[in-house]
This record gives sequence, structure tokens and C-alpha cells, in this order.
Amino acid sequence: MLSLALLPPKLPLAPSAAPAVSSPGNTNSTPATSGYSYPNPGVPTTGLEFLETEKFRLTCFQTLTGTKFLLFTDPMTGNVDTVMNKIYELYSDYVMKNPFYQLEMPVRCDAFDRHLGAWLRGRT
Repeated sequence: MLSLALLPPKLPLAPSAAPAVSSPGNTNSTPATSGYSYPNPGVPTTGLEFLETEKFRLTCFQTLTGTKFLLFTDPMTGNVDTVMNKIYELYSDYVMKNPFYQLEMPVRCDAFDRHLGAWLRGRT
């Protein structure tokens, strides 16, 4: 049995060397001039990587942008890292490339659900 949860990013924004844009009328507001860079590769990912009990194993995969994927499996399930990497690949392909998806909102993407379900069914 597999169960997936997705948590929005919680990494702090890092100040960049560029000055912050103070004028709301300035149309040259790009990430390079906004005063912040995201993600900040200097901030190491921290926190839970996995938690294992007799009943289940909880695995956490955190991306460089801070998005966390939580996967609940049976403790005897192998190749969890492969599964997490594939979930992230499908998330990148079908959710992040979806022009209607808004960051930090629940994932509601039929193509992602379909492809993830098909890939997981093919593994059994």
C-alpha cells in the first residue's frame, strides 16, 4: 500500500546582492532585481528523511525549492528512493508544467494522477 502527501515549500528566502525594487511602477521587476533569490542552495535541507515503525514507513523527499513529498509504505517495501524520484519526475512533468497550477495549492491535475497511477500499477 502506498499513500502520497505533498507539502508546500517552507524554505526561507535568501537576500541576493541586487537591491530590492521599491517602486511599484517599475516594470523591470525580475528575479535578479527583486532582492531575493529562490531557491537558496546554501540552505541545507533539514528535517525528517524517514520514520519507520512495525506498521509503516514514512519517507520524506525534499526538493531544492522546499517542496516535500511524503510517502507512506509497508516497512518491507523496497526501492522507495526509486519511487520517490519517479513521483518527483511526474510532478515536474505534469504539475509544474501545467499553466493552471498555482504554487502552494493542492495538486489537482488529472494527467499527474493518471500517469502516477499507471506507473504504480505497472510496478506490481
